This record gives sequence, C-alpha cells and structure tokens, in this order.
Amino acid sequence: MLKSDGSLARGWVVIQDGQIVAVRSTKPRDVQHAINTGGVILPGMIDLHGHPEYNVFAAWEPPNVYVNRGRWRDSNEYDQLIKKPWAVLTAGGKSMSVKTAMTRYAEVRAVVGGVTAIQGASQDYPNKAEALVRNVDLRIFGTQIARSTVDFDRLDDADVESIRKGIFDTGTVKAHYVHLAEGQKTNQTSVNEFLKFTASPLFGPATVVIHGTALARVHFEQLAAAGGKLVWSPQSNLRLYNETTDIGAVLAAGVPVALGADWMPSGSPSLLHEMKVAWQVLQQSPGVTVKPDDLVRMVTSDAAGIAGLADKLGTLEAGRSADLTIIQKRLDDPYDSVVAAYPSWVDLVMIGGDIIYGRPDWIAEISTPVPYEPVTAWGRPMLLDTRFGSPEDAGTDGPPRRLAEMRAKLIARYPAVGPIFA
Repeated sequence: MLKSDGSLARGWVVIQDGQIVAVRSTKPRDVQHAINTGGVILPGMIDLHGHPEYNVFAAWEPPNVYVNRGRWRDSNEYDQLIKKPWAVLTAGGKSMSVKTAMTRYAEVRAVVGGVTAIQGASQDYPNKAEALVRNVDLRIFGTQIARSTVDFDRLDDADVESIRKGIFDTGTVKAHYVHLAEGQKTNQTSVNEFLKFTASPLFGPATVVIHGTALARVHFEQLAAAGGKLVWSPQSNLRLYNETTDIGAVLAAGVPVALGADWMPSGSPSLLHEMKVAWQVLQQSPGVTVKPDDLVRMVTSDAAGIAGLADKLGTLEAGRSADLTIIQKRLDDPYDSVVAAYPSWVDLVMIGGDIIYGRPDWIAEISTPVPYEPVTAWGRPMLLDTRFGSPEDAGTDGPPRRLAEMRAKLIARYPAVGPIFA
C-alpha cells in the first residue's frame, strides 16, 4: 500500500461514508467487510492534462514532424482525421446528447485505467455535477478552484481580468492550466508565447504550464521563481515534434511536475501508458535521477498539490476522500509494480467510497447489490458502474447510463469510434 510517507508491505485502508478513516498496518476487526487484495493500494491517479471529449477517436499517426502546435492544427490531415469527425459528432440539434455520451465515454476510458480525476473536460458539459470522474478544473468538492486556457492569445480582456482576479484578489483560483510553448526547441514562436505570458498579469503561483517543450533551463527557472508548475505529456510531444520537454532542466530548476496523457489522437490511451513513456525518457536524460516512487507521486500526491487539491486527494490518509486505485502487485517493489502496470492490471477503482469499476468477486463481497454493468476488459470479466449523475431516463440532455448505450449512441453517429478495451 502506498502512503504519503512511503509504503506499507501489508496495509489496510478503512473507509466509512466516502472517507478514509484509518490506514493500519494490521487487519481491522471492527469493520463489516474486509478484503485482502494482495495488490498495491494507491490514491486514485490524477491525469492533469487532457482533452477528454476527443478520446472517442482512435490514435492518429501524424505523417510529419511539426515545428509547433499551430502547424498540425492547420494541416489538411488534422482537418480530415479530427476536425471533420468532430463536426459529425457535434453537429445538428442532437449535439447535446452526443456530447454527453462523448464525455462519459472518455470518463470510462480514464477510470478503467485507474484514473479518478482529470483535467480538460469541456465547459459544454451540461451539468458539471454529473461527472463520473472528478474534473479538477470544473466543479470539484462543491466549488471550482481552477481555470484552463488552451490559447492564451485568444483571451479577451474580460477573461484575463476574471482569471487574474481569481488568482490574486480573491484566491479562489488555485491553478490556471495554460498550454504554452508547445513546439520544437528551435521554434522561437513557441518561446515567444511563453515570454508573452510571463509579461501578462496572469503569470504567478497558480500558473500550470502544459507542455513547455520549446523552453530552456532559464525559462524553467523563471517559472519556478514565480511558483509555477508544469504538466508533462511526453508521448504526444514525441509523436508530434519528435522531442519532448527538457525534463532534466525542469527538475533541476525545482519546478513541480505532474503527468498528463493528453488525448487519444496523439497521446497515450491511459495515464499508465504515459508513465511508461515518461520512465523511458527519464532514464535517457543525462544527470536525471528519478526513482519509481518519484514517478508515482507525479500522478498522485504531486499532481494533487499542483491542482490545489492536496488537502483532498493524492494520499492515503484519514480524512481524505476515499478515491482509491488497486493494481495487481506483479513485482516485489510496489512502486515498480505501478510503473510497470497497464490498465489490464487494474483490479478496482473507487471514487468517494463508491466502487466504479472492479472485480466481480470483490464487488459482491463489499458492495450492496446495485445494477453493475458486466464488461470484458482485456479478456477478463469486470463490473462497471456509470450511473452516477445519470437519471433513470437520461433523455436528450443527460449522459447515457451504461457503456453499451454510450457506444451505441456514438457509433450511430460516427462508426469509427476508438475502442476502450483494446
């Protein structure tokens, strides 16, 4: 079991009313249900960079290496493979119902990979409270503590002032996620984007730079001095630009780092997959010494701190929300097991004490009977509960209740939907 201060070879997490009430090294005797998982119990993983609605697409094979984000966004291949299918999925009077299916489908993809909180969900989602997984930059734990910006140069004066006020005047904005400097290291346009942002009234301790691939050590030192952070998505960077963020310079500058799987078209199919890419890059980075437990913190406690949610998520401690992921322990060291794990190793995912996904035998033992949906996950039977926030009759505005309904709705509009269990 992974704790904030290390790991327990044999530990027990006690949960009541959606909260962790104790973490023990001995089996509790005063509980109604207890399961010896034999696996690694860790805080629910946090994916701090994504565009979830786009995760209905299959992976895209970029035909070229691009100098920056603007080049592939303006390309004909992107228009054919992403923009036109997106229009098919969201066009017409039925767009709201399909959009909710897209969102919920992406949430299922996240949760079966062990993720309990994501960044980047669309503001178009009809009711933020209906989210299946937690959305760190929308409404979370009863309030919204973050803002997201994809294109800084498209913010109008009112947007800038609203975000600035939340960061510096009221303190209500704890994290401002902003895509910056996404391009090759020789691309001055990408560097200039960062420099322009640092001269804006938004640059400061809430700044969370997404990507920063074009930046050098001096820029990361500037980010660190301001109290800023970085979210790293190496898979997408490598596929689009054939290079990724200078992670050695980031760590040497003392910038806190979290991971994000980005999106299916160019990123990883899960955060666990993204960890494999990050680990390979870290091992090949001169002068960088990062252990498996450091990488695990990038998707748990460090990610929670960057998101402004360190008091709620990211560690297994009494008083925290019972957001848990249990992964099969196939290696002696628990951190090694997490770094090596794939979604097929995920045995159970719990959010706020509710089991969203897990093994049928465990769910039968510790959960009251509910209409879980049987799914075949990479060859083995699992149970999935996607009813949260979904009325009995979802209608045209609510999210579909079951994965089978989501798939049917999406495929009816766009047959080439990318599969989850593949």
